[in-house]
Amino acid sequence: MRRSVPVAAVAAITSAGLLLAGCSGGKGSSEGSGEANAATKGIVNASDAKGGTVTYAISDAPESFDPGNTYYAFIYNFSRLYARPLTTFKPGPGPKGNELVPDLAESMGKPSDGGKTWTYKIRKGVKYDDGSTVTAQDVKYAVERSNFARDTLSLGPNYFQQFLKDNDGGYKGPYKDKSKAGLKSIETPDEQTIVFHLKKPFAEFDYLVSAPQTAPVPQAKDKGADYTKSVLSTGSYKFESYEEGKKLTLVRNPQWSAKTDPLRKQLPDKIVLNLKVAQSTIDKDLKSGNTLVDLAGRGVDGQTQAQLLTDPKEKANTDNTLGQRLVYTALNTKVKPFDNIECRKAVQYAIDKKAVQTSLGGPIRGELASTVLPTDIDGYQKYDLYPQKYDGDKLDLTEAKKHWDKCGAGKTTTTILARNDRQDEVDAATTVIDSLKKIGVTAKIQSYPTSKYFSDYAGVPKFNKKNNVGMIMMQWGSDFPTGYGYLQQILNGKAISQSGNTNLSELDDPEINKLLDSAIANTDKAAREKAYAEIDKKTMEQAAIVPLTYFKVLMYRSPKATNLVSTSAFSGQYDYLNIGVKK
Repeated sequence: MRRSVPVAAVAAITSAGLLLAGCSGGKGSSEGSGEANAATKGIVNASDAKGGTVTYAISDAPESFDPGNTYYAFIYNFSRLYARPLTTFKPGPGPKGNELVPDLAESMGKPSDGGKTWTYKIRKGVKYDDGSTVTAQDVKYAVERSNFARDTLSLGPNYFQQFLKDNDGGYKGPYKDKSKAGLKSIETPDEQTIVFHLKKPFAEFDYLVSAPQTAPVPQAKDKGADYTKSVLSTGSYKFESYEEGKKLTLVRNPQWSAKTDPLRKQLPDKIVLNLKVAQSTIDKDLKSGNTLVDLAGRGVDGQTQAQLLTDPKEKANTDNTLGQRLVYTALNTKVKPFDNIECRKAVQYAIDKKAVQTSLGGPIRGELASTVLPTDIDGYQKYDLYPQKYDGDKLDLTEAKKHWDKCGAGKTTTTILARNDRQDEVDAATTVIDSLKKIGVTAKIQSYPTSKYFSDYAGVPKFNKKNNVGMIMMQWGSDFPTGYGYLQQILNGKAISQSGNTNLSELDDPEINKLLDSAIANTDKAAREKAYAEIDKKTMEQAAIVPLTYFKVLMYRSPKATNLVSTSAFSGQYDYLNIGVKK
């Protein structure tokens, strides 16, 4: 919630949030456009009408439009308009959006060798927007550039680098590979077939290849870091123009064919994304219909939220949903005093989570959290290792002070990072700072833009050590809707990288690493979920992550948008694949 929202509005938001949570929503059909939560239960304003322009807006600029160099859920979602991964998620409301289906591939992967080998067939007849044919070799090259050229493309996850069979440090990526042979662990016996050879079984590999890193890139057209400016399209839309920091315009891809694509409909004539638009302006434009979608999918700002939830007519055009996300503070285990577990435990008790929840917008923006796994991820188990006690609104700091005394840090200073274009995150960080003053921690806030947060600041271990960054504000969503897809990149020591890092605590616990590795190799889904719950508890025992809230988004449905469906697969955002303009 923004500081400019008066205290009276906080109460209004909280009570209105309870009312909204009780709404029944739509009937699972396309007729729920006038009911709260309709897009979480069905498709709102379902239509196959063609024409017009769909306008998106975002408060900053995305880190990259390159499908192989991005890690935000909204770009995973948006990039499917121009880049087809091997698999993807079928548009559907809520948990129904978690259904994984073939996209560029003809079918789901064929496992062999006990799950260490996965084979896919590329659909015949798929072309780039320049008329050239997509090949399996292009998919192989896309994986090589996105996972093994980390000095050039550092922003995406590094799953393939971790799990492909022949990655023992010898392969330096396509930009440095003088032999041009590429990875031996990815075979392309013909132009339609691609085979992945892994070090160990990976039971959820079909989910892994849903990442845009498997969207094909022809080597001859790759421009390295500059590829983001003119991505060659395999989707229903192609790049027309890109004004960096201002606007991206997509138009229909004339080479796209519905015969090779059962998911996309190619409805609008044009798609325009306006960059660096103030969130308050986005909210106004959504209500007027000048903007159809807020690209980031983070929901309206505090002032707009108060207006929407106190007006029954406006509230009926909102969707409030969980998004497989957690808001938390990462404690840097490599920076003093948080390299001491007793100091970390003290912070677990000291941060006033109720105050943080209020700063974020109240219960409608998330329930108080005590686990790393969100409540809507399979494997979640309810528990609380660091229960907080309140006397009225005052947090009891007895346990916090006891652990702080054990840690022996005394009065100390540290730095906390947040994203400066996310006012709610800055407000939450400010609340964390106020909480920790009471046990002798003086923290200063440093804030940076979303577009550079992981590449230059929070995700760079050397920067954090040099700048005494002990705490980092974070909101994390699942890479894919399983416990492994949620936990791996924020907990496994092997996921730590020197830029674009998302294991912000720099946690490298051998037991947690081993549990993650053994869980993903297990073909028994129930056993995997049990392991994910155990990993969650082991992480909380290390006290490296302070769970704040299980994030909920409050989104406003533009009256001019069609085919709006809030999907769990993309963190509760609207599915961007087939949004059109209402006629």
